Amino acid sequence: MTNTASEQYAQIDFSPLDALADGEVVTHSPVRDIRLASGKVLALITLDNGRDHNRPNTLGPTTLKELGATLNSLKARAADGEIHAVALTGKQYILAAGADLSDISRVGSKDNALLIAQLGHHVLGKLSELGVPSFAFVNGLALGGGLEIALNSTYRTVDASAAAIALPEVFLGIIPGWGGAYLLPNLIGIENALEVVVSNPLKQNRMLKPQQAFDYGIVDAIFPAANYLEDSLRWADGVLGGSVKVVRKNEPGKIERLTKWPIAIKVARGMLESKIGTVPRSPYAALELLDKAKSGTKAEGFAREDEALADLVTGDQFAASMYAFDLVQKRAKRPVGAPDKGLAKKVTKVGIIGAGLMASQFALLFVRKLQVPVLITDLDQARVDKGIAYIHEEIGKLEAKGRLDGDTANKLRALVTGTTDKSLYADCDFVIEAVFEEVGVKQAVFGEIEQFIAEDAILATNTSSLSVEEIGAKLAHPERLVGFHFFNPVAVMPLIEIVTTPQTADAALSTAFVVARGLGKNAVLTADAPGFVVNRLLAKVMGEAARAVYEGTPLLTVEKAFAPLGLPMTPFQLIDLVGWKVAAHVQDTMAHAFPDRFYANENFHRLAELPEVVEKDKSGRVTGWSKAASAVLKGAVGSASSSEEAILQRVQDGLAQEIRIMLDEKVVPEVEDIDLCLILGAGWPFIDGGASPYLDREGASERVFGGTFHHPVIKGIAG
Repeated sequence: MTNTASEQYAQIDFSPLDALADGEVVTHSPVRDIRLASGKVLALITLDNGRDHNRPNTLGPTTLKELGATLNSLKARAADGEIHAVALTGKQYILAAGADLSDISRVGSKDNALLIAQLGHHVLGKLSELGVPSFAFVNGLALGGGLEIALNSTYRTVDASAAAIALPEVFLGIIPGWGGAYLLPNLIGIENALEVVVSNPLKQNRMLKPQQAFDYGIVDAIFPAANYLEDSLRWADGVLGGSVKVVRKNEPGKIERLTKWPIAIKVARGMLESKIGTVPRSPYAALELLDKAKSGTKAEGFAREDEALADLVTGDQFAASMYAFDLVQKRAKRPVGAPDKGLAKKVTKVGIIGAGLMASQFALLFVRKLQVPVLITDLDQARVDKGIAYIHEEIGKLEAKGRLDGDTANKLRALVTGTTDKSLYADCDFVIEAVFEEVGVKQAVFGEIEQFIAEDAILATNTSSLSVEEIGAKLAHPERLVGFHFFNPVAVMPLIEIVTTPQTADAALSTAFVVARGLGKNAVLTADAPGFVVNRLLAKVMGEAARAVYEGTPLLTVEKAFAPLGLPMTPFQLIDLVGWKVAAHVQDTMAHAFPDRFYANENFHRLAELPEVVEKDKSGRVTGWSKAASAVLKGAVGSASSSEEAILQRVQDGLAQEIRIMLDEKVVPEVEDIDLCLILGAGWPFIDGGASPYLDREGASERVFGGTFHHPVIKGIAG
């Protein structure tokens, strides 16, 4: 095997990829010569697809071939002594957002997938073989292949205002396949590389800020946005002339490779197995590549990436990830069933009924995002004052972290007020309740507030499982009421289920969707059915877990049985997070609505009264029942223990049945909306594509109703 990237790929015929270039938005690579202060000439490539920043530069087959031709000509010019360096940057705000995934998801065969991997290596590898130093000026967003452009270059600078820097491939079910898995650990050390390549993608696709990229050693210099290009050129001139010495403090040495490297890989593997199980393939493939990167040549490292990427791109999990990615990127931004936004009432003041923790979280979100007056109320002034104090404190924390400047923080504090005088709600356009989850309580607070608000003001309930129609049954204007169900934590979770009743007017519904968008949330329309979408299906999961326990299955056996679902929490971790009283209430609601399909147990309410139900280790994993819970369960559980396999099949079949029924009952327009809800509201993993593709692949759909949910991702791409 040869030791240069260009030599090992030079004889490959890449022409089969031409068929994948149809419709590609080509990112061009024009060059201009810049004479530096020293007199040396630097050839600057500026990647630009000719679109605005809403359509970032991407790297499809035509783009890569054009860039390869550009680099070949620059190598020839360097050999002739015409240029002394090459630099590559991007159009405003964006270097590149990686491979064109719309192309990579329709590669068709493993041979084509291998060619895509090899073409990326062939072209980007040229950046280190030009005969002169290469510089990457990371002027903005650099994801996946965009960051790998920089890693293949000799030196790197970054704009301090760049939006994000990351290798997100593992999040999508693949691996950094154009040099990232080999080059990054050899640049910044194995522990840092594990964080960037594996840990961050699994933390809801966390990305790096420019300062973090600099601190890790991914880039060699960081400059302010105002004179970024000028500063980068001056710095590059210094590097070429020797006045600037580049020190890479995190570059691994021989001792790290021999000792720390294998230990870090072993620890990471153990963490992965405990947190996500062994079903997801891409994290373990990435781990394997990072492990092997400690030795051997770059050419060998690139060849390993080629094989791993080709294998994953043609697998079920990547196909499912692309389906999920498409839902989040497209369907979530154009909610199905949302009325014309022109019907929405302009919201100039928001009222919140309640001043507890949930209400205070609502107030903070509404005032930050909408920047309109927000009014909260409660039964007495002391509760109102406590809520206002909490909101002010949270604004102060955001200010201390630098996420709000002083003027904005003061403005937001001034916009939030509290009262026990309901008449002050008269000029609110949008009023949402955050009170106890009981129909009578919600009816009472809405009945009281309706006396004061305008006839066209919108009322919203945050109920998680109650009938919105029943909540509004005593209103003078039930057409103004809409369900507006947040998920906890309110500031973080991206989903709002917007619930319509037979009475809900289009103006109320439209206002709800516009407000949700203003809050930075993704909204999905659902009918007024028990549990709506997410809680209905999570109740199925939690109910089957509870059923297994009360039948006599050990707690940890039940916890392990659910691991293949890939949810971010096990059933009893989730119950402990949402609260045992809330979980018991939801189970009762669902079992009352559908007694033949949902499980509830009166003993659950006894557990909910305990201060601690389960014991957990430092990482939050459930390790057993508390002593008090064991006493409550004694005598209440049977002796019919089930196997992990039997429990898993029971929950798979139960979910398949419930989703089929929800579609038949028109709870949501299409199965894609159920998958979107579970991805955004329950953290259902991208590699499953949501619940329905997973249930198709596992055979549950076939077992339950003799068919599938008809996704193109059931079997992935033919290999």
